[in-house]
Amino acid sequence: MRLILLALSLGALGYSPARADQVAITFDDLPVFGYYAPMPEAQKVTAALLDGFKRHHWPVTGFVNEIQLAEWDRPARIDLLTRWLDAGMDLGNHSYSHLSLTNTPVEAYIADVARGETVTKGLLAARGRQERWYRHPYLETGPTLAIRQRFEGWLADHGYRVAPVSMENSDWEFAEPYDDALKHGNTAQAAHIRDAYLAYTRQIIPWYRAAAKDVLGREPAFVFLLHASRLNAASIDELDGIFRQNHLDPVTLDKAMADPAYLITDTYAGPNGIDWVTRWSLALHTPIRQPVAPKVPADIVSLDAAVEAATSKPPAAPVPGS
Repeated sequence: MRLILLALSLGALGYSPARADQVAITFDDLPVFGYYAPMPEAQKVTAALLDGFKRHHWPVTGFVNEIQLAEWDRPARIDLLTRWLDAGMDLGNHSYSHLSLTNTPVEAYIADVARGETVTKGLLAARGRQERWYRHPYLETGPTLAIRQRFEGWLADHGYRVAPVSMENSDWEFAEPYDDALKHGNTAQAAHIRDAYLAYTRQIIPWYRAAAKDVLGREPAFVFLLHASRLNAASIDELDGIFRQNHLDPVTLDKAMADPAYLITDTYAGPNGIDWVTRWSLALHTPIRQPVAPKVPADIVSLDAAVEAATSKPPAAPVPGS
């Protein structure tokens, strides 16, 4: 009965199955994911990402943490964001310092998000555009309903719409070990991590497609989360091939968000960040019948934990020009 009602509501909203097999590709932690890459490396990663987007016709939205716009090379780091806009991409707010809404008082969190629009908002305004999208760090939308409603009220008042995530591949868990392997000149390990990453992506994308079909009775237009990392810069061609093999056509975030699935009322509140397929399952009381989602390989989890432990302290500011 729930699926019948959902199908009727989608029909009333003018949904056509021809709009399926779409994916909006989004990138978090701009300008560059990781532990404050030196400027030459950050420029190389940005150029490789943007070249890949152009080559494969990906209309990407990137989400910015303005804490990365460090004072010692601020103009050059702001220029990285300018390059995204010059390449025809969109930018959104990912908070200033990537705070956890679960662990941060909501008013302090709001202040951090407001601080995160200082530069990006102006870059967009100079092009006659507005900053319209917000992506929650860790996908944490609020530990309680009251906190969630307070923050989402602030977002609405300031012209933001939440950018959901309905498909992801845990790329961050592979990216830091990959960076560390390259840093130490271990190209064999870097190649192993990249191979494992692509193999995992080939597994997880079909799982999300099937899980969404369990919940909705169809495949929605997906919103895919990636990060602006060296790993993804080195893997754009293979990632595009995986999308194509899964019959996923890259579209703008606006176009994907026109799918009525994103109008389903989401009232989840809790300490954990969860994807929107899981949120739809909870909202519609419709279980995901697939086996448990594929897991990131154990050796990658161990490598990531080791890197996290070694880099738990914030890095010192580099010498200007380094």
